[in-house]
Amino acid sequence: MRCFDVRCINAAHSLRTLLTPFAWTYGALLRVRHALYNASVLRSTRPTVPTIAIGNLALGGTGKTPMLELVLRVLESVRPIATLSRGYGRKSTDIHEVQATDSAAHSGDEPVQVKRNFPAARVFVGADRVKAVDVIQQQVPGVRAVVLDDALQHRALDAGLKILLTTAQRPYCDDALLPAGTLRDLRSRALGAQLVVVTKCVDVPTAAEQQQWRQRLGLRQEQHLFFAGMAYGEPRWMDGTEVPAFPGQETSALVFTGIVQPEPFVMHVRSLCGHVEHIAFADHHDFTTPELQRLADVFDSFAAGPKMLITTEKDAARLRSVIAGSPLDGLPLATIGVRTIILNEPERFADLIQRHVATHQAHR
Repeated sequence: MRCFDVRCINAAHSLRTLLTPFAWTYGALLRVRHALYNASVLRSTRPTVPTIAIGNLALGGTGKTPMLELVLRVLESVRPIATLSRGYGRKSTDIHEVQATDSAAHSGDEPVQVKRNFPAARVFVGADRVKAVDVIQQQVPGVRAVVLDDALQHRALDAGLKILLTTAQRPYCDDALLPAGTLRDLRSRALGAQLVVVTKCVDVPTAAEQQQWRQRLGLRQEQHLFFAGMAYGEPRWMDGTEVPAFPGQETSALVFTGIVQPEPFVMHVRSLCGHVEHIAFADHHDFTTPELQRLADVFDSFAAGPKMLITTEKDAARLRSVIAGSPLDGLPLATIGVRTIILNEPERFADLIQRHVATHQAHR
């Protein structure tokens, strides 16, 4: 059944209607929680160090980690700088600094990816954001800024600059609270962000379209609206070296991913290779030996001629600690990184972030 089949649309509408009462209950609980914070019954702490929180209202897939890496590039001259993530999928709950050699089980796949891409940054993981920022300030004397991944829902920490992400394909204004939709927080929480970024845009909207977006998202005049697209890097082997003389359309690629919304990544690989097959896993998936054996078996027979395995940087962070001696060991496995790029006024976007850090420092 095709996704635009009227029966499919009606079924989706019926399911959303059925789940709406549960979403109302969830929304009521969220309103009580936010009211307690607004009334200072629950405490919210503003750290003394400049903090930049990146997050979304929906369940993942908006490009938080690429945005965090963009902010690190914008602040490349700021040293020392630190990042803080919960470290989704890791087996421990402690607060610790991430090393490039850490396994995803120890530190989470995305923090390991960030550390490998930005060796000079001090990367930390910790579920308690307030305590973790205190630890960072103790362990990184003179830290000039902390960039927080997925921290907008953590009201115990009141970040100085908040960047809210929402996709062009499913903006929060067209979504609903869980379980009727994918929103994990109230739409009104968008008003607390100084910067709102519509991600995964194909082209930069016209001036008229940008104004329409402002109205759709219900933004205040003082909120800054940006639009972001994706740029892909060159294929690299798992050790980080470039794939030499990438053969292009003569090559077949077996793509496997464990991310939300892998379609843009797969489409990009299709633009590079003549024949592409895709095997999808759940987000943050931990690959088992039988699954790696399955990938090796499919790779062995899915195409003739030049071929390779391709996955994302995020998936590679989980694979590195288990690939030695596995069924994929020795096979041509490459990764392709993704970058977020600001499509409208990138200089103003960078200036807002740089001025936040500089101004905060000037008043310390």
